[in-house]
Amino acid sequence: MVKAVWNDTVIAESDDTVVVENNHYFPLDAVKPGVLSPSSTTSVCPWKGTASYYIVTAGGRENPDAAWYYPAPKDAAAQIKDRVAFWKGVRVG
Repeated sequence: MVKAVWNDTVIAESDDTVVVENNHYFPLDAVKPGVLSPSSTTSVCPWKGTASYYIVTAGGRENPDAAWYYPAPKDAAAQIKDRVAFWKGVRVG
C-alpha cells in the first residue's frame, strides 16, 4: 500500500498507483475526502500536457499547490488521467 502523508495525516493510500518520473499518481478516489481544493495554478509539461493543481488541507493546515493532476493528458501520458500526485513536503511511500 502506497501512502501520501502530510502534516502527520494520511491524505491518500492505494495499491493502484502509476509511477511516472518517480512520482506516484494516485486514483482520485484514493484521496481522503476534504483534502483537495482547486487552485488556479497551472504548468505545462511538453509530453504530459497542462497540469492543474490542488491545495492540500490536513490537520488544520493548507499546503498550496502540493498536488497536481492532468485533466486532459497527452496520449503519451494517458495512464495518469483521473490521477493525482503530490510534492511540497508530502511524503509518499
